[in-house]
Amino acid sequence: MKQLFTGLVWLVTFRAVAQAPTSNPSPLTVEKIMQDPKSWIGTSPSDVFWSEDSKTIYFNWNPTRAKGDSLYKIALAGDRKPVKVSPADRRNLPNATGSVYNRSRTLKLYEKEGDLFLLDCKPAKNGSPTPRQLTNTVERESSPAFSGDGHKVVFTRGNNLFTITLATGELTQITNFDPNARKTEPKNSEQETWLKQDQLALFDVLRERKAKKDEGEKITKNGQFKRPKQFYTEGRQMLNQKLSPDGRFITFSLVKSAQGAKTAIVPNYVTESGFTEDLTARTKVGAPAASSELYVYDIQQDTIQAVSTKGIPGISDLPDYAKAATTPRPVPDSSLRRGPSAIETVADTTKKAKKPTERSVAISTPIWSEDGKQAVVIVRASDNKDRWIMRLDPATRQLKLLDRQRDEAWIGGYGASTATTGFLADNQTLYFLSEADGYSHLYTVNVVTGEKKQLTKGKFEVQQVQLSNDKNFFYLTTNEVHPGEQHFYRMAVNGGERRRLTTLTGANDVTLSPDETKLAIRYSYSNKPWELFLIANEPVANDRWKAANATQPLQLTHSLTPEFQAYPWRDPALVTIPARDGQTIYGRLYKPAKPNGKAVLFVHGAGYLQNAHKWWSQYFREYMFHNLLADKGYTVLDIDYRASAGYGRDWRTGIYRHMGGKDLTDNIDAAQWLVKTQGVDAKRIGLYGGSYGGFITLMAMFTTPDVFAAGAALRPVTDWAAYNHGYTANILNEPYSDTLAYRRSSPIYFANGLKGHLLICHGMVDVNVHYQDVVRLTQRLIELRKENWEVATYPLEDHAFVEPTSWMDEYKRILKLFEERL
Repeated sequence: MKQLFTGLVWLVTFRAVAQAPTSNPSPLTVEKIMQDPKSWIGTSPSDVFWSEDSKTIYFNWNPTRAKGDSLYKIALAGDRKPVKVSPADRRNLPNATGSVYNRSRTLKLYEKEGDLFLLDCKPAKNGSPTPRQLTNTVERESSPAFSGDGHKVVFTRGNNLFTITLATGELTQITNFDPNARKTEPKNSEQETWLKQDQLALFDVLRERKAKKDEGEKITKNGQFKRPKQFYTEGRQMLNQKLSPDGRFITFSLVKSAQGAKTAIVPNYVTESGFTEDLTARTKVGAPAASSELYVYDIQQDTIQAVSTKGIPGISDLPDYAKAATTPRPVPDSSLRRGPSAIETVADTTKKAKKPTERSVAISTPIWSEDGKQAVVIVRASDNKDRWIMRLDPATRQLKLLDRQRDEAWIGGYGASTATTGFLADNQTLYFLSEADGYSHLYTVNVVTGEKKQLTKGKFEVQQVQLSNDKNFFYLTTNEVHPGEQHFYRMAVNGGERRRLTTLTGANDVTLSPDETKLAIRYSYSNKPWELFLIANEPVANDRWKAANATQPLQLTHSLTPEFQAYPWRDPALVTIPARDGQTIYGRLYKPAKPNGKAVLFVHGAGYLQNAHKWWSQYFREYMFHNLLADKGYTVLDIDYRASAGYGRDWRTGIYRHMGGKDLTDNIDAAQWLVKTQGVDAKRIGLYGGSYGGFITLMAMFTTPDVFAAGAALRPVTDWAAYNHGYTANILNEPYSDTLAYRRSSPIYFANGLKGHLLICHGMVDVNVHYQDVVRLTQRLIELRKENWEVATYPLEDHAFVEPTSWMDEYKRILKLFEERL
């Protein structure tokens, strides 16, 4: 294996080359950095997957700057040059994701364009193996899986489960779910019943015919061709049908749509038709929600019954905020004009303590052990304060607790899901992720004895989990080296030492080869976009990567344009900043060669996202804009404020019931740190950000107007009561049950505090943060007689802009704001 990578020692020069400036690079302009990234930067490889013989890597790429990406391959046995895959070859390849193996990993099953295919993974004598097409229908076949004995393929078509016997090709329908309501015959009246009985008593022929008919129906019912039990879903949506490995049970979920949930509409003004057209968007937080139930179809007993949620420990527990009967005082318009100090809370003596009721929950598709003897489900409370991992007895439909995670804020992070949960080889030990000790870590629990074990521990996050083919090892992605790095590790399934498999500083997104001997790595560094690398699956000793003779990853793709490489992109310094409550804030600092005393803070979006790290940012346009600002003398700082990802549970939930609280004070503390340590003028600091970053910008400009002289709020949330339920209810609960949280977290209530200059930019067809948010804030600013603000609207842009001209216009306005007002 080492011979495969001989002579690839180049890491010493990699980082240096990435930062080496060329002579006289052309200056950055907004027009340059906001043009189409395909033509200006290049397109990084994505969607990596391997051939079954582990000899070829496939990935999407676009080195020719075409309108769409294409599939490429690199054969490891040849010169390792990327080659475009022909359409004919591409048709015979499985999709990058969604494939499943049989237990021996000799067969691979996948769906492609609505049909099912089976691939023999054994090496072919001549070229690549050709997949066997199992279905070719107008209907879509999906969710393929192997039966427990490996002799059949189980799949979904429409609302029902089917099997195909691999040896014979026999197609069998194993469920008969009818989406309609059950049809019931009208009940005979007393008169009709008497007449029927009288007719049969009078006429021999009628009695004989009825007896023959009844006998025929009996023979048909008990005949050779037994049909699956018919079940009417009564208009409910059928989801996640799954056959148990032993073939006895079928589990499925039924979802009942919410009644009376009003959906927002987003008008689209610039259309091909010339008429205004309405886009269907979403409901708002607090709207009636859909409900779901998990059912078990016992084929042996011919019964279909729901799984009971009664007896789930703590299912009726109220969250702490609901126990504290407080409510905001009514706030008159005159008080709203005074700003945040107008909001007060008092004990609400009129409220009576709520009688505990069983919270609605959602139950996952069961996770089965390979022998079919154990089934586990993940149950989540609708308020997301609880997540239970429970053993399911399908015969009795009873649940038994294995692990409960309770969070008075909300369950989140990298926590337990079916994607990071599974059984070990003993068919009794379940692995899962939990934030039980404050960080996302790996645990196991024996589903029979209940014995629990924590396998990883420390102030870092386990972010991804993969079990080895032989189920003897875990492959983990963690940030234990540094919060701003991601590395790939191997660890025994019973815990112990983690052996690092990646070497390069930054982010390592690993795709393991099927034979687990090689790693295909999408790698990037702070000033170096993603490229594809290859390395052997060999553990790294503590300082082995520093050794001159160490095996280093081989770079397989070179995606960047000469024009992009001509500029000496900065490697921002990763700094730590003390927060007022003693916590540590991580940030990326862009230091100018000739500081002008001005500073700009960038506020990333999404809330739960990490951007102060050592890899290529998803905010690459903003990264380039920060280089442009630094060239002009600005000091630029980008921090991971409270609620950002990668720093554990307490950091993640620091904004519970108060967005614009600690997340905002972190930015204020960062601004003050710039003044104290970087020579920044306290009166010449601006900030900007999009989405959640736009929201923080508004809160900063409205509630701390003496800290920031100018701000650009892009596609901002102005009132959290108008945002979606899935995100907002976790953090602020519901508007009608936790009014205080919404009142103190929504910028629209604090607009009177605006002193500095404010720019607002928003797409008019934004189906995430609706344009209505900005319209309402605009009316508020007009009524408050504010004059130091402006709004720029983009008629054809959704939440994420796509047109280069829109990006250019937006960032020209941001630059103009900072140049004129700072």
